[in-house]
Amino acid sequence: MNKKIVTIALGAALGLTASAAYADTLDDVQEKGYIQCGVSPSTPGFASPDENNNWSGIDVDYCRAMAAAIFDDPEAVRFTPLTSKERFTALSSGEIDVLSRTTTWTMSRDTNLGISFAGVMFYDGQGFMVPKDLGVNSATELSGAAVCIEAGTTTELNAADYFATKGMDYNPVVFEDQDEVVKAYDDGRCDVFTTDSSALAAERFSLADPDSHKILPEIISKEPLGPSVRQGDDEWFNIARWVYFSLLEAEEYGVTQANVDEMLGSENPSVRRLLGVEGEFGSYIGLSNDWAYNIIKHVGNYGEIYERNVTPIGIAREGSLNAHWTQGGIQYSPPIR
Repeated sequence: MNKKIVTIALGAALGLTASAAYADTLDDVQEKGYIQCGVSPSTPGFASPDENNNWSGIDVDYCRAMAAAIFDDPEAVRFTPLTSKERFTALSSGEIDVLSRTTTWTMSRDTNLGISFAGVMFYDGQGFMVPKDLGVNSATELSGAAVCIEAGTTTELNAADYFATKGMDYNPVVFEDQDEVVKAYDDGRCDVFTTDSSALAAERFSLADPDSHKILPEIISKEPLGPSVRQGDDEWFNIARWVYFSLLEAEEYGVTQANVDEMLGSENPSVRRLLGVEGEFGSYIGLSNDWAYNIIKHVGNYGEIYERNVTPIGIAREGSLNAHWTQGGIQYSPPIR
């Protein structure tokens, strides 16, 4: 019994030590002068580099928004491309400060990995893509198919659940990296490519003959994708969370990159609090009172980020869960007050 008590106490002490090691993330970030952000190696619309290694995407812009809030400089961020297998280790080890990498918020990740999700940048769901000449019109017709899947993802688990629930056999063809999955599918090494529907839409354009492939209608899972940080640093978590909320709050009140300076003179109390004209809300998260003004000035609101990155890959926002709550969606921010 005594040995058990000592073991538990030691484990708790180690946990506290690990948390304490990253309890001053903001100070560390400010000292080095930039945020280290973990992203997808290449997922158009979410995170992808061009030939000059300039990154773009909704996940990338979230990290730029954090940099704008902290440094008044959206370029004070460096990007670390990570595979699904690498991402959580990179975050927990301190290699990165924030993970913004098409990562699904699940119970096990939120409670068992020592990380906390700041919000949902994109509500997604898993789907299937097939060559048109396969003659398949529904996922219920995929019994016996060879399915290309990325290892270490909820995609892998969801596919297993779906085929088991439907009483269908399938042959999973698993790869460590999404680029490998796409290439294998394009080379005909499997019949089906399954991942988040947003990624299917984006990756379809990279195939040798995009028009010869189609995305099936079924959505088989809930995939709330959002940024996460290490547990144990409440101040850093609050910054990450309220950067996300500020993007939605700005959209709700019509504050954009183009009009943010004009909106400093708004008589709307909610706008005045958002932009730091009224109140001391920046001090609550260890930042200057114009933290949200800097985000909008440099990066824009959520709608602008979506329009710039996700709309071009063919994913409409209107009528989706990603629409603002005032437009029938569920993107919603608590008030700043």
